[in-house]
Amino acid sequence: MTRSPATPGGTLVLDSEGLAKAVLRDRTVTTWLALARADDLRVITSAATLVEVVHPHVNRTALEWTLSRLVIEPITEQIARHAATLLSNAGLHGHKYAIDAMLSATALAAPGPATILTSDPEDLAALCGPRVTVIKV
Repeated sequence: MTRSPATPGGTLVLDSEGLAKAVLRDRTVTTWLALARADDLRVITSAATLVEVVHPHVNRTALEWTLSRLVIEPITEQIARHAATLLSNAGLHGHKYAIDAMLSATALAAPGPATILTSDPEDLAALCGPRVTVIKV
């Protein structure tokens, strides 16, 4: 059986909206997470994504539970340099797109194929190009 382009394989990556919706147990995101678990896929996010998700009104217990089920990838110098290259190649500025670029570099470094769940598919697709499947959630 052939996977459709929207079916994850390899690594499932959550951006800030994907992670926030996972914390809220959004039906679409929890379906993706269940599929990833059933297929024994890695589910990751970037350490930079936590900066966007943590705020005074987030349910900390739900956040910590969700994070315990993910791999939080660090921002290494290599990831940072790759993110800067992605920004340059896409003609974007780091001031506005830095976290998206770090997430994109993290996704590109992950075992592939990689799929990103995001509310911002245009920017992430511009940064990642065709090497990552970007799904709007």
